Parts: sequence; C-alpha cells; structure tokens
Amino acid sequence: MEQQLYSISTVAKAFGLSVPALRFYEERGLISPAARRGRVRHYDHAALQQLAYAQLWHDDGLLPIADTVAVLESEHVEDRHALIAGQREEMLARIRRLTRAAAVLEHMLGCRTDSPLDCPMTGAYIRARVDAALTGTEFTDDFLPEHHPDDQPPHPPKPHGPRPVK
Repeated sequence: MEQQLYSISTVAKAFGLSVPALRFYEERGLISPAARRGRVRHYDHAALQQLAYAQLWHDDGLLPIADTVAVLESEHVEDRHALIAGQREEMLARIRRLTRAAAVLEHMLGCRTDSPLDCPMTGAYIRARVDAALTGTEFTDDFLPEHHPDDQPPHPPKPHGPRPVK
C-alpha cells in the first residue's frame, strides 16, 4: 500500500505556515520532502512528524531557528539539555526584564502628577540617574521595589500625588 503524500500547500495550510516558510524550514534541514511531482514538493507522515517536532521547539519553546536546528541535530541528550538550559536561562532573564517593564508602566499609569519630577518615586529615580551619570558612577537604582517572577502580578497601582479637588 502506497503511503499518502501531502503537497507543500496542503502542509503549509494545515500547520499554519506559509509555503515560503516551509521552503525555509527545508533549507535549514528541519523537514525534507518525501517526493517531488513536477516542481511541487510532497511530504509523507514522517516528514509531518518532523515538522511538528520542529514547531514544538521553535513555536512552543520559542527557540530561534538556528537553535531549533541544533537541538534537532543533537545526537546525545546531554548536548540537547545544554542547548535547552542556555535558552531557558536567556528566556527567564527576558521574563524578568519584561515583568519589571510592566511594573514600571503600571506605576506610570497610576501616577497622577503632571511632571515626572513631582512623582516621589519617578523624581527620585531620575535625580539618582542624573547624579550617577554626572559623577561617572555605576547606576544601580532599580526604580521599583524588586519583583520576583514567582510573585503574583502586581495589583494596579494606587494613584499617588495630588488628589483631584471635588
């Protein structure tokens, strides 16, 4: 019994990719067509499994294509784990930066002062940053109290500064 083959356009649609993206995946060695009929690539079930495995790393694991290729080409679990651990650490660092950035924006949304310098927290931060720049010292003030990724997301900030007159 002949195995069913799927055209590149059918695979692209089924996996939410463009045809050029599938060609790029092929160029990078993430997937190989089982056959060509004329100029059209066709993929078998094994190739589709390889594509789904690549998407697990690239789309779900958020690995760049080069790292996805390296993981898929790794022959030993130790090599794969080293690649994954490095990517995980970079991702956790990005999460910490994004969490801090979200907290800064939440603070700024809750700030009711017309001038950033009038805000006790923002003003102190700006003055400390300027002083560090002018004295050539390392700036280490973190603007906001430390947030840990395991913490619950901060509640919306309570407005501070002058209250509106009723």
